[in-house]
Amino acid sequence: MTDKCVSGTGGVCVPKPEKRLPPLQPDSPEADQELARLAKALGHPVRVQIVRILARRTTCVCGELVDELPVSQSTVSQHLKCMKEAGLVQGAIDGPRVCYCISPAVLERLKLLVGAL
Repeated sequence: MTDKCVSGTGGVCVPKPEKRLPPLQPDSPEADQELARLAKALGHPVRVQIVRILARRTTCVCGELVDELPVSQSTVSQHLKCMKEAGLVQGAIDGPRVCYCISPAVLERLKLLVGAL
């Protein structure tokens, strides 16, 4: 699975096709570890806000995120880095901008794991 998205025309961020995530038994130790990792990536209110913003928009660059959040650009970048490492968001460099989008497969996995609690 790649951690990049494709910057479409007009700054539209389109997730790259992802490989299917391997199946998990929701009550397995592996599922518990994955849920803990994803929950940690969402463990700050600003990160939850970022996911909500990305979910409702088809275009996004870091500067636009900063305009909508009560924190500095460097803080937004640190939150995005943490979320990219966990696989929740994808990002691609588009000239001087970075285009971010949600990773649909990982978000679905998170929903499944939380729903199984």
